Amino acid sequence: MLDINLIWVLAGCALIGAGSSVVGVFTFLRKESLVGDAVAHSLLPGVVLAFMLFQLKSIWILFPGALIAGWLSLLSISGITQYSKIKPDTAIAIVLSVFFAVGIVLLTNVQQGTYGNQAGLDTFIFGKAASMLPSEINLFILVDLILIGTIFLFYPYLKLFVFDPEFSRAIGLPVRLLNFLLSTLTVLAVATGIQAVGVVLMAALIITPAAAARFFTNSLKALIFIAVLIGVISSVCGVMISYTAPSMPTGPWIVMVLSLVAVFSFIFSPKKGILSRYLLRKRHLVKMTDENVLKAMYHITNQSHKRAVGITVLSEARRFDGQQLGASLKRLLKSNEIQRENADIALTEKGNERAARVVRLHRLWELYLNKRMNIAEDHVHNDAEAIEHIITPELEAELVKDLGYPESDPHHSEIPGIKSFRK
Repeated sequence: MLDINLIWVLAGCALIGAGSSVVGVFTFLRKESLVGDAVAHSLLPGVVLAFMLFQLKSIWILFPGALIAGWLSLLSISGITQYSKIKPDTAIAIVLSVFFAVGIVLLTNVQQGTYGNQAGLDTFIFGKAASMLPSEINLFILVDLILIGTIFLFYPYLKLFVFDPEFSRAIGLPVRLLNFLLSTLTVLAVATGIQAVGVVLMAALIITPAAAARFFTNSLKALIFIAVLIGVISSVCGVMISYTAPSMPTGPWIVMVLSLVAVFSFIFSPKKGILSRYLLRKRHLVKMTDENVLKAMYHITNQSHKRAVGITVLSEARRFDGQQLGASLKRLLKSNEIQRENADIALTEKGNERAARVVRLHRLWELYLNKRMNIAEDHVHNDAEAIEHIITPELEAELVKDLGYPESDPHHSEIPGIKSFRK
């Protein structure tokens, strides 16, 4: 059976992960990830000053101090950028460093001073969810419910503002108000996690779920859902690991789990992952090689008026790499696009059709560049070589129609198969 305090902590951290992830999606899409990091580091002096003023460790005292410090950091970044020639990234670095340094100095003063109840205040640096009381968790739950509710209440306006602020301004949306709202939500989201994750690592809980989720979808609603799922799972796993190993702070473990999920997303996501893009490039390279072999055979057989082609002649035609040519011939034999004729090879009907289409696409694109883009005919070959492998049948039909069903390219070479488009 789970301890009742653990259940409270799990619920609180799960909701913190959800609220941070929702806000983090909009911060990520606005390309203000470093702002979240600056705000997170800037909360520490607010927490310590609130403690020094009231000499109480109650989160109801420390939380407002954190909010004020977070807002001061945003105003500082805005002021430095607006009233000086310093660029935003430099302003963020300055504010982050100064605020965090002030926080460390104040924290050191508290720990070495005569303040009462100061023990454990340094847990705000790396986080320790186990130290949270039910009353503190209630505050975080309330704030995160407000965060999530506000996002969904203003969702249509925030969506438009994030993706096209200029259009939002043109149609009369209160852009400044929306920017203020998102900034406030960012500060609130960061502040809710200061005790569970800590000011140093809280930026990861804001940005990493959105960054990892972005590899799986282009839909904003799906992005929010996946980011929340990642944030919640990572927070719960981090709490459970910290619970089983009490000497380990919660924040680093939550970030470790987040990082593992992010790395998995970066590598294995279906369409945008490193592995899928590598496999896609490999498939495209295979396709290009096969089509170049077929095209070379098509040119040789048409010029020599012979049905079969020798391997040596084919290899010299485009200076194919021997290993690549051998692998390509095996694939083409297997797909029944070429066949052996004694020591030579010949195109089958299927292979001839595919080769003729590649030649047709090449010559159509050369003609399009020459006629529509006014590029000299001796400068169109290389571009056509690159694009002939990726033109879809729909685009091919549009090219033929746009060019008026041409029968020859700029070099007066016949474009094969045009008659089939007239039907």
